Amino acid sequence: MIFLKNSIKPLLAILISLLLLTFIATSLNYFNLINYKVISILKLIIPIVSFIIGGFIIGTRSISKGWLAGLKLCLVFLIFLTLFNLLGLQHKFKLIDLIYYLILIGSTMFGSMIGINKRKPTV
Repeated sequence: MIFLKNSIKPLLAILISLLLLTFIATSLNYFNLINYKVISILKLIIPIVSFIIGGFIIGTRSISKGWLAGLKLCLVFLIFLTLFNLLGLQHKFKLIDLIYYLILIGSTMFGSMIGINKRKPTV
């Protein structure tokens, strides 16, 4: 229960950064400032950056083992994402989805390891 209480802000940070960065990329594409090739690359980069931000925030809040806190946070988010894809969109699960999820797990763990090293020590 304590983990879920501590993970509300990082989950919101992931969602807000996903929405904000996607809105910026969509606006730039709408005004023809970037082309479709850049958008296809940004579709991969934006979630990775968002999960690094969320991992950094959970890492600054955790006491020890930042990689474990990042793994838990990412698994909570990916469970919701997988359920949404399977039940809401009727998207079949493929191997490429598993590879993408593993990349997101690694980026969240990386962000949380950076975050735990950047937190202020308690005296």
